[in-house]
Amino acid sequence: MKQVVQNYKSGELALLDVPAPGCKPGGVLVRSAYSLISTGTELMKVSEAGMSMVGKARSRPDQVAKVVQSVAVNGVPATYRKVMGKLDSYTPLGYSLCGVVEQVGAGIDDVKVGDLVACAGNEHALHAELNWVPKNLYVPVPDGLAPRHAAFGTVGSIALQGVRQGESRLGEVALVVGLGLIGQLVVQLLAASGVRVVGADPDPVRCELAERLGAAACGDPGSAAVESAVAELTGGLGVDQVYLAAGGGSNQPVELAARLSRDRGRVVDIGKCRLDLPWNAYYEKELDVRFSRSYGPGRYDPEYELQGRDYPIGYVRWTERRNLACFLDLVARGRVDVEPLVSRTADFDDAVETYRSLQDGGLKAVAVLFRYPGQETAGAGAPAVAVPALRRDGTAGAPVRAARTPVRLAFVGAGNYASSMLLPHLARRDGVELSTVVTTTALSAANAQRTFGFGRATTDLDAVLGDSAVDAVFVVTRHSSHAELTRKALLAGKAVFVEKPLALTGDELAGVLAAVEESGNDRLQVGFNRRFAPLLREARERFGARTGPGHLRYLVNAGRLDPGSWYLRQGTEGSRFAGEGGHFIDTASWLLGADPDSVYAITTPGNEDLQVVLRYPDGSTATIGYVTTGPAGFPKETLDLVADGRALRLDDFVRASVYDGRKRWVSSRLPKARDKGQSAELAAFVKAVRTGGPMPVPLESLVATTAATLAVPAGLAAGVPVTLAGAR
Repeated sequence: MKQVVQNYKSGELALLDVPAPGCKPGGVLVRSAYSLISTGTELMKVSEAGMSMVGKARSRPDQVAKVVQSVAVNGVPATYRKVMGKLDSYTPLGYSLCGVVEQVGAGIDDVKVGDLVACAGNEHALHAELNWVPKNLYVPVPDGLAPRHAAFGTVGSIALQGVRQGESRLGEVALVVGLGLIGQLVVQLLAASGVRVVGADPDPVRCELAERLGAAACGDPGSAAVESAVAELTGGLGVDQVYLAAGGGSNQPVELAARLSRDRGRVVDIGKCRLDLPWNAYYEKELDVRFSRSYGPGRYDPEYELQGRDYPIGYVRWTERRNLACFLDLVARGRVDVEPLVSRTADFDDAVETYRSLQDGGLKAVAVLFRYPGQETAGAGAPAVAVPALRRDGTAGAPVRAARTPVRLAFVGAGNYASSMLLPHLARRDGVELSTVVTTTALSAANAQRTFGFGRATTDLDAVLGDSAVDAVFVVTRHSSHAELTRKALLAGKAVFVEKPLALTGDELAGVLAAVEESGNDRLQVGFNRRFAPLLREARERFGARTGPGHLRYLVNAGRLDPGSWYLRQGTEGSRFAGEGGHFIDTASWLLGADPDSVYAITTPGNEDLQVVLRYPDGSTATIGYVTTGPAGFPKETLDLVADGRALRLDDFVRASVYDGRKRWVSSRLPKARDKGQSAELAAFVKAVRTGGPMPVPLESLVATTAATLAVPAGLAAGVPVTLAGAR
C-alpha cells in the first residue's frame, strides 16, 4: 500500500510503498476514502523538518532537554547515534480520515465489514491507503453524511473539546483568535450553541468566511474593529471567553485576550501560540486560563486508546470517542458546515506535490482533502440526483380558463425585484389587470397598490387562491417559500409564475410535481428570463443549428452582497447560487438545445466562488464560473459558445457577435438599453394564460434546470460529478 511519510532530518516528503498493516484484536482495518490535511499542525511539522539542526533545536526545546539528559546518562557518542537514527528515519503524517471497514478484529461488535467509519489518531488515522484503528478511535458515520465531510471528525473533535473547556453558555459573547481550520470550526460550534462570536485574524478572506459561517463580526487583531465589536456586543464589559486558535511566535493573542476579556473571564488555549502571560493584566481580572488537550479525555492514555477501556459516562461524559461521534452528528444535522472550509480535494497520488504547494504558499488553504483511489465512482461519492418524472394525463391544463381579456393577475410579494423588474412591465401592458397584491405586512401591500394600481391589497393568501376571478398568481417572495406557494397555487387551479428558484430541495421539487399530478394543472413558468433577451435570441438565430457538440463558457461576475442581505441566510434561503444559478443553467441548456445529464462543481474557500461544469447527452459541455470576488466595474455576464467552427459571444447583454470563419455579425445596444428578457418573458406568459396555449418553457426543462441547480451542493459535498438520474 501507499503512505505519505517525511524524513525529519532532511525534510524529504515521499509517497512510499509500505507493507499493509494486519488486523489486530480490538480494532478494525480501514481502507481510506478521504483523509484531511491539518493545515496548522501538519504544516508546522513539515516546516520544522525543513529547518537546519539549530532551527529544529530552537523550535523543540523540550526535545533538546531530553538530549541533554541522555548525554549525561549515556555519553555523547551513544546519544548522537540515537538522535541521528531517530531523525534520519521516515515518520508518518495525518490524523483525521474517513474510510470503509475492510476487516474486523476480535472483540469488535459495533461495526461490520463495509461500514463507513471516521477515524482519529496520529498513529492510526494516517495518510495511508490502509490503517488499523483501535475501538476508541473510530466511530460509525451517520447515515447521509458524505465521507469527505466525515473526514473532518478529528479536527472537529479538537474544536469541540476546546469549546467544552470554555464552558460557554447561551447568550454569552466569545472571542476566537485565529481563524484557520480549528478557529472556523470553533466559530460554528459556538454560534450553534447560542453564543455570539467575534473573530480575530489578519487574513480578510478568513474573516469574511467566519462571518458567513456565523460570527457576528471579524477583523484584524491589531485593528480597532475587533475592540469596537466586542464593546458593542458586551456593553463594554468584555467577552466571557477567549479561544486561542492561533499559532506562531507572537504574544499578541494572549495580550489581546487580556484586554478584551471581562472580569474573571475564561481563556482557552487550543492552538500552539506563545503564552507569555502579562501577569498584571491576568491577575487584575483574575482570568481563568485553561488548556484544551486534543480530542478530549482519553487522549494519550494507552489503556483507553490502545486497549479499548472506556471511561464510565457517569464520571467522564465526553471522551474523545464521544466527542468524535457528537461532532459528526452536528455536521450530519446541518448545525456545522465543513464544505466551505475545503480549499482543494487532491488525489492521493498527488500528495507530495500538494504538501509542497502548501508549504511554498502556492496553495493557500483552510483545509485540504486527499481522495483515495476508487472514490471517483464508489459509494463515497454523491448519489445521483433524481430528476422527478412528470406524470400527467390529458386533463393537464384543464383547470385554467383560456381566451379571457383582461388577464387578471395576483402578486404574492411585492419586494424590490417585483417592483423594479416585473410590475413596471405589467402595469402598462394592454390586456392585463393587476387584480390583487398579497404581502405579509399591510403597509407594503398598500404601497404596491398605490404605486402600480392593484385593484385590491390584502395579507390573506387563501382569499386570493379561492378567487375565481384571478387567472394567474405571481410568486415573488423569499426563496424558502417559493415551492410551497407554487404548490398551493397550482392546486387552486391557477397559472403560476414563480421567480427563481422553483425549489431549494429535492423534496420541495417533488412536492410541486405532486401538485401538478394531483390537479392536472401544469401551467407553470419559472423566472428564467435570459433565454427571452432579444439580443441573445438574435445571436442564437444567427449562429444557427448545431451538428456537433458545443462548448459553452459563462462567466458571472456576481459581486459582493451587503452584510445585511437576506441572501446571506443560507440556513433558510439557500446559497446565492441556489437562488440565481438556475438563470445560467437554463440559458446554457437553451443555447445547447438539451437538458444536462451530469453536474460537477468545485468551490473556492472563503467566498462563494464556484465553477460548475454541465455535461449534455450529445457530448456538449457548459462551464459556469460564478464569482463574487471580481471587480465592480467588470461586466456582470459574459458568454461564449463554440461549435462546428462557429463562435457566439455575448457581452453583458450590450453586445453580441457571431463568427463563422468567413464573416462576422455584430449587434450592439446602448448600456442603458440592456435587456435581459423580462418584458418578453412576461408577454409570453400572459399570452399563454390568455390563449390557453403552451407555457413559454416546457415543464420538463424547468424541472431539469432545477434538479441541476440542486445537484451543485451535492457535487460540492462529494467532490465528484453527480449524475442527473432520469435526465433526458
